[in-house]
Amino acid sequence: MYPQKHFIYAVLFAGFLFFLLPKIKFLFLLIFILSSVLIDVDHYLYYVYKKKNFNLKKSYNWFLKTGKVLISFSREKRAKFYTGLFIFHGVEILVILFALSFHFPIFYPVFFGFAFHNLLDVVDQPRYWDKIEKLSLIHDIFKHRNSSFIDGDRGAN
Repeated sequence: MYPQKHFIYAVLFAGFLFFLLPKIKFLFLLIFILSSVLIDVDHYLYYVYKKKNFNLKKSYNWFLKTGKVLISFSREKRAKFYTGLFIFHGVEILVILFALSFHFPIFYPVFFGFAFHNLLDVVDQPRYWDKIEKLSLIHDIFKHRNSSFIDGDRGAN
């Protein structure tokens, strides 16, 4: 799911929360919305790692191209590839954020923003994959060690 959709869903959900819980603080909702979108910074970090390039626009376009290459494959062929390993998408970071929340309450909305983002990704993935990705970084690392990488610039590797 693209960042724009994550933003729209986060704003709608924050509005619902505000309607349901009118005493909820605006700062909590703002951090929730920002967290549910900015979690995708790990995509940019992956691009920087893979391409050794810090250009944000090129990163975004690279992921768009990569998605187009991937979607051109049959669902069976898609299952043999991965598009990246994303450090903020998975249960591991959620556990860390949840634990931090007990000592630093500012992490509660971050935790909920990340969890909301991941939930949206899991719900959206079946449109493209016959598998669920990004539930656990550790699981994905082991699962993809024999998979091929999709590169928007060169296609399948």
